[in-house]
Amino acid sequence: MAQLSRDSEAFGGALMTLEQAGARVADMVLPVAGVETVALAQADGRVLAADVAAPLDLPPFANSAVDGYAVRFADLAAQGRSHLPVAGRVPAGADAQTVTTQGVAVRVFTGAPLPPGADTVFMQEDVTLADGVATLPPGLARGANARPAGEDIACGALAASAGQRLRPQDLALLAALGLTQLTVRRRPRIALFSTGDELIEPGQPLPPAAIYDANRALLRAMVARAGADIVDLGILPDEPVGLAQRLSEAAASCDLVLTSGGVSTGEEDHVKAAVEQVGELAFWRIGIKPGRPVALGRVGTTPFIGLPGNPVAVFVTFAFVARVMIAQLAGTTCPRPLALPVRLGFAYRKKEGRREFVRVSLEPAADGVMIARKHPQDGAGVLTSLTRTDGLVALAEDLTTVVEGTIVPFLAYELLVG
Repeated sequence: MAQLSRDSEAFGGALMTLEQAGARVADMVLPVAGVETVALAQADGRVLAADVAAPLDLPPFANSAVDGYAVRFADLAAQGRSHLPVAGRVPAGADAQTVTTQGVAVRVFTGAPLPPGADTVFMQEDVTLADGVATLPPGLARGANARPAGEDIACGALAASAGQRLRPQDLALLAALGLTQLTVRRRPRIALFSTGDELIEPGQPLPPAAIYDANRALLRAMVARAGADIVDLGILPDEPVGLAQRLSEAAASCDLVLTSGGVSTGEEDHVKAAVEQVGELAFWRIGIKPGRPVALGRVGTTPFIGLPGNPVAVFVTFAFVARVMIAQLAGTTCPRPLALPVRLGFAYRKKEGRREFVRVSLEPAADGVMIARKHPQDGAGVLTSLTRTDGLVALAEDLTTVVEGTIVPFLAYELLVG
């Protein structure tokens, strides 16, 4: 892990932009060591450890894109209609190597191999058939409705790249190439804690002044979607004895220690001191809201991230900071979410120098542009502000007053958790 920067401590220093924080996080760790071979059916979301070259042409043979009649373009009349006898019939899956094509039209079906010499296919609805003779209309270009071998990908060409996180469409391509197993990187192991004496496990009786732990449920799901394995270590109480040992034990068997809450400078926030006993810690002041300083460091040699305690701030800081580090550990890159332009359905005031993410719901306007409606409650602890909205609008650092009707970028939640 790279040396931690301390030029942006909790109490002073310039605010980092999200882009600066993401770049630093990506530079802090190397991909985890170790690869494994998995079945293609189990490879969704895994990160390829090596390039995959196509072992064959795809398609492996020239074939028809439609139901129709295959001909040699050279046999067609230069102008006007052509009249060719129909000789032969090739359905999908049949061997066409012995079918004669010179001076004739061959009945073919979608996906059927083209007989030797045939290079053009007329769609059946464009052909008139009478007494075994096909009347073919003029104007069709050479190669029409014919798929050449290797049209999709040629044998030996790069089919998938090392460091690529596999998606369903990637698996379809690799299956079409006949592959059944893939070499992928080991998933990072993420040790997950919540902190706080007020937290109780869901399902247990709820004492006075206690709340159920929601952050671990949130982070378990987000870590899994980020492509890592979770080692859920429960709730850390706000007491100094044993904290350093528990953090060290987690770090010894995991690739990242991730906590929420308790990493601050208050009298009951003991995680900060525990981390500093067995490693080092720096607070990064990232210019975002919701959110506050994110604690980054190491426990021994294992990276450590301490997220805020409020669940909405946890969601935002994980999406833009922790997810970047997990992707780096996994040997891939975190995709930058594609923003959709939307029109604000509200006015807003904010501080300059800070990017604010406002939770909104979308509704279509008459002109087709989506209108963003702000959730009425915007506290960082209001979980329903995440469950009853569609995503976040990002208000740039240089803005202070935003009027209704302004076009701003919108980020769907689905793009921030995948």
